[in-house]
Amino acid sequence: MAITEVDTVLDQETADRLSAAYHRCYEAYEADADVFAPDAFFDMLPPFWRFQVRGPDAFVAQLASIAQGEAEIEILRTVPTVSGFVTEHRETHHTPDGVVVARRLHLCEVRDGRITEVSVFCNGAWDEQLRARHAAEAPMLRT
Repeated sequence: MAITEVDTVLDQETADRLSAAYHRCYEAYEADADVFAPDAFFDMLPPFWRFQVRGPDAFVAQLASIAQGEAEIEILRTVPTVSGFVTEHRETHHTPDGVVVARRLHLCEVRDGRITEVSVFCNGAWDEQLRARHAAEAPMLRT
């Protein structure tokens, strides 16, 4: 009889710890030494563009280069997977022109307790005018 290997889901505590440290990169533009593998790969997909970088320093440098002011991150959820976790956040920037909000979904691969690969999907930066238009034309059933 063949023995099959059973994959286990990453434990919630590890997923939450790595997720919190990962999201801090969006506010502090620096990465804690024990969060990412040194050669971690990042594939970032904002609307109408794409960035790929390797290594935590390149990742936080990319975040800082596209930042629209000081960021506030609200983690909406973190769900462990067999190979890491999926997490979602809402990012708010206070700019001279007003408040800009983006929502992102992050697929994170984890090996040996560190993030090794990240795919980021972003809905774009929504200013006050776009958020008002959206509220009028496409009211949400859930926030």
